[in-house]
Amino acid sequence: MTLETVLDNIFWHTLTGSHAKFATGAGGARRYAAGFPPILGFAAAEVPDFAALAPYCAPDEHFYCARWSGAAPDDWRIDAESTMFKMLWDAPVPATDAAPDARPLGAGHTAQMLDLAALTQPGPFGPRNLELGEYFGLFEGTRLIAMAGERCHAGTLREISGVCTHPDFQGRGLAWRLMAKLIRRQRQRGETPFLHVMSDNDRARRLYRRMGFRDYRETTVRVVSRR
Repeated sequence: MTLETVLDNIFWHTLTGSHAKFATGAGGARRYAAGFPPILGFAAAEVPDFAALAPYCAPDEHFYCARWSGAAPDDWRIDAESTMFKMLWDAPVPATDAAPDARPLGAGHTAQMLDLAALTQPGPFGPRNLELGEYFGLFEGTRLIAMAGERCHAGTLREISGVCTHPDFQGRGLAWRLMAKLIRRQRQRGETPFLHVMSDNDRARRLYRRMGFRDYRETTVRVVSRR
């Protein structure tokens, strides 16, 4: 299976691969368990098997899914729709650690991480995100002011995710430094960094291109829930 094939349906390959222990579902449908980011994966992403997934989803839960653009089944609802880009690392390994002062984040930082994610909205985020990969943060004293980490992982692909900076500290390159640190560590492990970014977030896409990412593919992303 090629890197591109895996990346095209990264949620499915993650939820049935290295993150299967964090997933639930049946047949051709999986979801992250409660506490993890509310993301769905389907074996056939463009014709998702919502019937197989329904027993594992409560009506008040909202989930992200990608690549599907058809009509919703009668017992499901489309709550929001947009598009996003997958971006793939396409540059040399960063020569030095750009954030040697960053601290590894652990369970004791969960409350601060959730507060920062709620304030800045970096994408689907849950209290158990820390279990999905490495997370690093920058602090002012004991206050978490910026963080970045890892989410999906399939084959050699490893996602950069949860990137956010407190509004009081934006414009200082903190997110860039944390991302560069993670990218360097991933490349040293033989992994290929990638990320998702909303299509209308031109500022972030420009930053990621300058860092060394390239646009791979634009895809539909929806938020859905059971009726």
